[in-house]
Amino acid sequence: MLLEQTLEKMNQMKLSAMVEALDQQRRSNQYADLNFEERLGLLVDEEWTAREHRKLTRRLRVPKLRYSSASLENVDFKHRRSLDRSQVLALGSCGWIQDRHNLLITGPTGIGKSYLASAFVERACRRGFNAAYIRMPRLLHQLAVGRGDGSYTRVLARLA
Repeated sequence: MLLEQTLEKMNQMKLSAMVEALDQQRRSNQYADLNFEERLGLLVDEEWTAREHRKLTRRLRVPKLRYSSASLENVDFKHRRSLDRSQVLALGSCGWIQDRHNLLITGPTGIGKSYLASAFVERACRRGFNAAYIRMPRLLHQLAVGRGDGSYTRVLARLA
């Protein structure tokens, strides 16, 4: 009876991963040898991991990447694109975001700019940053429309 009330309160507090982990602990004998603090630590770790996973999933869904499976690990440096491996991997550390710098990717058609941009956005999201993926024509269109309808400052604030 008391456990059911506790589980209900945990669900109301949106601790669903912790509820599932507690249920798993109750069903399995492998947790019987652990003391209270160790079991509580496992429950908290499970909840924290689930929340971080949900945040990452949300951060990756928002940008609507052109290449949703893009990652810096999959960038082909053998292709003749004049990509400097060390520079790309250094940019992958996301220090430029922390320093509040911009990243502009230019090059001829078909060279992989969109894939590279998607990979940088994916890496930024994995590092805990919120990111956006906007192609230049759409960005210019949004800014022009914002100037015309008076929402320019809101468009800039959303981009910031």
